[in-house]
Amino acid sequence: MNQPRPAGFWLRAVAAAIDFVVFFVVLLSFRVIGARVWGGDVENVASFKSLASFFTVVFAGAYTTVLHSLAGQTIGKMIVGVRVVGGDDAPPPFGAALLRFLAYFASAAPLTLGFVMAGLRGDKRALHDLIAGTRVDRSSAPEPAAPPSVEAPSAPAAPGAV
Repeated sequence: MNQPRPAGFWLRAVAAAIDFVVFFVVLLSFRVIGARVWGGDVENVASFKSLASFFTVVFAGAYTTVLHSLAGQTIGKMIVGVRVVGGDDAPPPFGAALLRFLAYFASAAPLTLGFVMAGLRGDKRALHDLIAGTRVDRSSAPEPAAPPSVEAPSAPAAPGAV
């Protein structure tokens, strides 16, 4: 059986950057929909921008929590080949995935040092992983199938042999 290989800081950072692109597209979509529904001048209302940002954070929470609890991977993690696992090497339960999302704010608060921990610790766990009891491992590649056994051809019988 293969030992899990922890995903390092930079691999996790690339996955997070991809997910932030998803969040940015969602934010722009909320703004475009709002402008279409309430008119173009709604973009100038400060409360509209904060409302769009609030719904983007709600989306980000639902996105990460649901995807982590179902498959252990967001789109970014799927692309870079890592997954979040709980103590039993399965995707974390919904509660742990939600706690992990909420703990992102604790990881970001002290100058993002909670995220930097993933690069400094031997087990590559960030502060939000420690809080939620999760870790991020590289996705294991499927085991290659054993090649079919090829039998050596038998030597031709000697002439006159029975």
